[in-house]
Amino acid sequence: MKVTRQQRSREEVAREEVGHTKVRRGVAILLVCAFLIAIFAVPIHQHFAERRIAGQQDDDDSLVWGDGWPPLLKPWRRENWKFSSLIEANRRMLQSIAELEDRLEDESVFGQRVRPPMQAGLSGVLGVGNEQAYVGHDGWLFYRPGIDYLTGPGFLEPRQLARRASEGNEWRAAPQPDPRKAIIDFHQQLAARDIQLIVMPTPIKPTIHPEQFSQRFDLTSPPLHNVSYPKLLDDLAAAGVHVYDPTSVLHERKLSSSEAQYLATDTHWRPEAMEAAAADLADHLRRALHLDSAADQRLRREPVQIEAYGDVALMLDLPTDQTLFPPEQVTIHSVFTADNQYWRAREEADVLLLGDSFSNIFSLEPMGWGEAAGFAEQLSYYLNAPIDRLVRNDSGAFATRDMLSRELARGRDRLDGKQVVVWQFAARELAVGDWRLIPLELRDPPETLFFVPAPGSSQIVEGTVQAVSEVPRPGTVPYRDHILSVHLVELPDDAQAVVYLHSMRDNEWTAAARLRPGQTVSLELHSWSDFADQHDGINRSELDDWELQLQEPAWGVLMP
Repeated sequence: MKVTRQQRSREEVAREEVGHTKVRRGVAILLVCAFLIAIFAVPIHQHFAERRIAGQQDDDDSLVWGDGWPPLLKPWRRENWKFSSLIEANRRMLQSIAELEDRLEDESVFGQRVRPPMQAGLSGVLGVGNEQAYVGHDGWLFYRPGIDYLTGPGFLEPRQLARRASEGNEWRAAPQPDPRKAIIDFHQQLAARDIQLIVMPTPIKPTIHPEQFSQRFDLTSPPLHNVSYPKLLDDLAAAGVHVYDPTSVLHERKLSSSEAQYLATDTHWRPEAMEAAAADLADHLRRALHLDSAADQRLRREPVQIEAYGDVALMLDLPTDQTLFPPEQVTIHSVFTADNQYWRAREEADVLLLGDSFSNIFSLEPMGWGEAAGFAEQLSYYLNAPIDRLVRNDSGAFATRDMLSRELARGRDRLDGKQVVVWQFAARELAVGDWRLIPLELRDPPETLFFVPAPGSSQIVEGTVQAVSEVPRPGTVPYRDHILSVHLVELPDDAQAVVYLHSMRDNEWTAAARLRPGQTVSLELHSWSDFADQHDGINRSELDDWELQLQEPAWGVLMP
């Protein structure tokens, strides 16, 4: 008797049907041709677009071939090859692969044409953001790392600390993930010089306005923090670290006025919220630390109307004529001295502010929200006393401490006469920042043969790029400008120089962002002291070599 199974498995049916699928020869050829066109159309289009641009601009900076070598083969050129360093050559190859992938994603002509209208459709119709920006309610936008900080695991959980400590790769060191170690170490180093540290973790937008992101919350909902935040405060208090948290001030202002405390399409607070935090911190310094106020500085403020696009809106990479997220209008209060000059930091002040973009917003003109009206200016106004400041967009976990350490190592004692150091950083840095330990050692000025033009002068030089610092991809960070560092060698008289150059402006890479080791360039060099006030707060990357970081830098402009 013949036995049959009444039901075959899906795998058996699929195997049988796929194995006997019949496709006519013409259809098969058509499908293969369509597949090949889809694969090769984008790189072919990119190649001819680059050839056309290169012919118009006399430029050979190609994603496909560059200066005649395929980008992935450049690390293996004879002048870069070291038989004694196979691992180093492999490291450079892997880094080149990552850089090429990033450039292909960002600079593909096809992608630049397709992404903005596609994103406009996704954001306008479906309310969808991208990998860096989330769309909230009523035209509000949120920076993804801020949401991840609130919804992710506790940043002090052992498993999370271990995971972050292993995030490095062949060309990038792993971060030090525990903020307690860095904060307590900084506190102890300052205490050894009888200086009080005030740590100011600044709440991010979804902490104060969760109702604009999720319908689970309303206007009266309490502020949100990462689950590890209370433990951080307890551990810092046990170590004697003084913490000033403006969360309650901003939340109470929201409840009492029902007004927004943060910009709808930007990562930062509104000017009136920032001013309230500065006024409260000034009272806190007087009460808790008995900080004496200086003689009347006769500082005054003037209102200025500002209209600008938020940084998160720019990260969406929408068409330039988009109307989904229009510019916002605010009123800032620029601070002026008695002689009608913009407020300036004073190194002899009792208070030193270390801050990130929350301090720079409304102060650093390239951020697009006005100038001389930021957190340092308002704190000085409410204290009625001068203050010193070291501020830098991004990397609040280490950037300003690194700046302070470098000043001391160059023989410039920025802590001389200080009573208080206020360390302001965005709270999201607690979960994503690199909390490396940084020594504060005052040294003698280093001897150097590095070239720097005299203040007020400039000089055009030609040299060879020895090393360059990293440059972020446009649209991946909430800052429109960036400055890179270049180690320049083979200058006249065998001199060398560390040069700062604009690498990103208005969310677009400049020619300097594409500099590579071994390239010969012509630069107009200036003294960095002539430009520090304008550019020191802009997000900047440093060279890996610590000794190069100690050299006096020059400011450079690439010559055509």
